[in-house]
Amino acid sequence: MTKHVYSVAIDGPAGAGKSTIARCAAKELGFVYMDTGAIYRTVAYAAIRGGVNLGDPQAVSDFLPGISVLPQWDRNGEQHMILNGTDVSGEIRSPEVSQMASVVAAIPSVRSFLLDTQRSVACEYSVIMDGRDIGTVVLPNADVKIFLTASAQIRAKRRWLELQQKNAPDTYEQVLEEMIRRDQRDMEREIAPLRCAEDAVLLDTSDLSLEDSISAVVSLVREVISE
Repeated sequence: MTKHVYSVAIDGPAGAGKSTIARCAAKELGFVYMDTGAIYRTVAYAAIRGGVNLGDPQAVSDFLPGISVLPQWDRNGEQHMILNGTDVSGEIRSPEVSQMASVVAAIPSVRSFLLDTQRSVACEYSVIMDGRDIGTVVLPNADVKIFLTASAQIRAKRRWLELQQKNAPDTYEQVLEEMIRRDQRDMEREIAPLRCAEDAVLLDTSDLSLEDSISAVVSLVREVISE
């Protein structure tokens, strides 16, 4: 019997293009793309609005039972974040929330709180999720696991070119140095460190265009769907 929903986990280091590739692949496959970062932003936004001290993990933990965080998708496949029944998709994109999202994401109770939310989406929809611990922690039984990577030099060049378009003053050398530091932090962090799941397909996009990278992901998923 054909399975009705499929889950795809895409992990990898910063600057590998996970979000763009996952979003485009999901659209081509007719899946939903789950922006996992948005759910952490929503918790951060709720805590800030509630006057919670984000530097106090216990205070954040005590705050969690009083909030409801749900992702929803419109007919165009765009994800909306619903906090206690209200759409806060725009509010969670502020610089302050962006900065605090990484703080709350490092709190074990927050990750546990949002784990069921992410897994329930995978039960209800055919979904592509990207992050650093999707295949290893969030969706260990995902139908397809992909570890998307590229050399630090290539990822730094891509990020630097993006910054150039925004007239940012960063040099390539600065971006590369930060990329290497970020990789080390992600791999060595205590909570959900970045690593390739044993059963994941390693996809190195160093020599691939964006279009070719998207096609590679779509092909990998279709191989499983057609089985």
